[in-house]
Order: sequence, then C-alpha cells, then structure tokens
Amino acid sequence: MDATRTCPQPAGIAPLLLDWYDRHRRDLPWRARPGEAADPYRVWLSEVMLQQTTVAAVTPRFLAWTRRWPDFASLAAADEADVMAAWAGLGYYARARNLVKAAKAVVADHGGAFPRTEAALRTLPGLGAYTAAAVAAIAFGERAVVVDANVERVVARLFAIRTPIPAARPAIRAAAETITPDARAGDFAQAMMDLGSAICTVRVPKCLLCPLQRQCRAFADGDPAALPVKARKKAKPLRHGTIFWLERDGAVLLVRRPDEGLLGGMRALPTGPWQEAPPGLAGAPVAADWAMRNASVSHGFTHFDIELSLAVAKGQAHHAAVGEWWPIDRLDEAGLPTLFAKAAQAVLRRDE
Repeated sequence: MDATRTCPQPAGIAPLLLDWYDRHRRDLPWRARPGEAADPYRVWLSEVMLQQTTVAAVTPRFLAWTRRWPDFASLAAADEADVMAAWAGLGYYARARNLVKAAKAVVADHGGAFPRTEAALRTLPGLGAYTAAAVAAIAFGERAVVVDANVERVVARLFAIRTPIPAARPAIRAAAETITPDARAGDFAQAMMDLGSAICTVRVPKCLLCPLQRQCRAFADGDPAALPVKARKKAKPLRHGTIFWLERDGAVLLVRRPDEGLLGGMRALPTGPWQEAPPGLAGAPVAADWAMRNASVSHGFTHFDIELSLAVAKGQAHHAAVGEWWPIDRLDEAGLPTLFAKAAQAVLRRDE
C-alpha cells in the first residue's frame, strides 16, 4: 500500500476537512451561519450544555434558555434558583452555578463582553481548558486546540494512537496541535466535531464517506472502530438511602440541598444519609407514620451508584419542617434533579 495512505500528512488535513465542512456543516441554533459573526454567549452556553448531553437533547433546552436569558446581562441578573431549575437534566449542577458566576464576572469586570483570548477566558469561573479553547476558536477565531470526545476519537484514529485513554490524551492533544490551522480555527474545530458525530462514529464509522480516509492510519490498518482504546472502568461502589415523600393538602415537602456538595442548591425531596447499608428511616424530616414502599429508585453518579428506598407519610398541620410545600400538580415546575424526579414518578404511579 502507498505510504501516503498509511501516514497522515498534517498540512493536508485542514483543507480537506474544511472543504467537507463547507458542504456538510450542521445547522445548529448556536452556530453562526457562513458570513455571520459568532455570538460568544451562545457559543459558550452551548459548549457547557453539550459537555454531558447530546445535540438532540440540548437543542430545545438551549432555545428555551436563550429566550429567557438571551445574553450575559440577563443571566447575571437571574435568580440562581431559577437557573438551577432550568438546568435540571443537563448534567452537573455546578456548571449551572458557574454559568451565573461567569456571567456576573463578564458584566462586572469586562464591560459585558467576553474576553477574546484563551488565556483570559480561563480566568472566568467554570471555563476550563476545553471550554476556553472552544470559545476562543469558534467565537473569536483564535488558533486554539479544541479536543472534545468527537475530536479525541477522530485524532486517535487518524494517527492510530493505541495507548488506552486517559493515558493517551497528551499524545492525542499533541497530534491535534499538528493539524490545527492558523486560519479558520473555529470552523476547523466544528468540522472535527461534525466529522466525529456524523462520519467517524463510535461503533460503525462510515469510512467510505470520510474526507480524511486516505490520511487515516486506522483505516489503512483495517481497524478504525477499535480506536480509541478505552481503559477498563473500575466498578463503582453502591450506596443506599431513603427518600421521604411527605404529602399534605395536595402538596409535597421539598427541601433545598446544601449549596456545597452533590446537587448543591437544588430543590429535592428530603433524604437521609447515603451509606453502604440501607439506613431505613434514619434522617426522616419529621416524626410521622412513615410507611416503606415496596419500590426503590436507582441512579448513577460519576463516582458511585445509588439505590434509594421510598418512605411515604401524610403531613399534619403541626409539621413545620424546614422546606416548602410544593403543589403536586405543579411538581414538574420545581426543577427536581433526575434522581428525585424518578422518585416522585414512582410514588405517583403507585397512587394512581
């Protein structure tokens, strides 16, 4: 086989990919159309939303969010509880809190406009290496090396990097550096993302449609789907707990979780301790005639899985627990995290 088919030519990759992108780019609500200037606020918001969620899931949430908070000033002035509720289901809630903090910093310290360089962007709350690089490249055209999961997969295959991830990430970034162009860096980053999403997919890459096929070492080797190599995941520990459903006059007791920690600042159903063994009724919000339901709710967090039993009781007038009585028929407006929304659905299904 010709050597040009087995060794990427870095200087030739960007022109091939950008030509493909100009013909096949995705039309996304946060993406500027050809000839238009990108909106830094929309670029930043979309990048944060997409870190744990798919384009299909993010699109309606992004549109609703930008109707409510269309710019840095409106987000900086927003009630944080409203922002947290709007974020429900989009991943770590710390990201939502950092969105507000960053918007306030932009308004207070930068005259309402995003700083334009990767280094300056890194000084804002919540903007790590990836987000700062993506915003710098896409919103401001700065040459920045942007490596998300799609780009990681494309580069690992192009250069046949066989070291398991995460150990391979420095090599992947170094390889991405060699193919990132000085001009149209933002379009190149988005082209890599689109290629990974539509062509260089996880399980069945569409190599015959790929504009970089002749540059791809993994294609030449005949095993592109084998890359990138993923290190074996360690088994996550399992924790147990109890969720308490206290109902009174068509409302249920909700509490606000502590600002620091998991699901910080969110409305939630009361819960006792999360530990290795089921805690039963330990941590109940009030003394009541609790009944354990023959049902449980399971959920996975990054570092552990959890299984929660359900305890229900009828509230009385003297129950002045710390929290708020939320109308059950408006529970979908409370912005409950997924775990507690699952628990509410389980209780209400049993009561139908």
